[in-house]
Amino acid sequence: MKEIRALTEADKPWVATQMQELWGSPVMVTRGQIYDATMLPGLVALEDGVPLGLLLYHLEHDECEIVSLDSLRQGQGIGTALINAVCQVAKQAGCKRLWLITTNDNLHALGFYQKRGFRLVAVYPNALELSRAFKPEIPEIGMGGIALRDEIELEMPLL
Repeated sequence: MKEIRALTEADKPWVATQMQELWGSPVMVTRGQIYDATMLPGLVALEDGVPLGLLLYHLEHDECEIVSLDSLRQGQGIGTALINAVCQVAKQAGCKRLWLITTNDNLHALGFYQKRGFRLVAVYPNALELSRAFKPEIPEIGMGGIALRDEIELEMPLL
């Protein structure tokens, strides 16, 4: 059975390595906000002590932003388990909204989140121009050869 637990100080080197490998840097940019992934709270999914997934989040006022969600084994329920766990964290913190940003090329993520109850609430055309100013590692061409330009906001009310 998979275990999900909060990240600890001891996890920071692993988080930095994962973010470097998966995203080109531990710097994350969403809606012009710059985050150091190693400083964010998060959850890790483990099986027999081996990390299988990572979710980083940011709590502000009555909202919880999922800054990054990465499953190291697709199709095994790891991402879903991490979302369920962060929903509980957010509710306990008094949040009324769980939200995230993805990009226009990430068709898999758009389907994944919508199947789990998230709704598309905004599109920010050409937002990645600003993000590249803070994180030049963001490529011009994304998944499936799609030009990487726009940010898409999804949310799930937490009632």
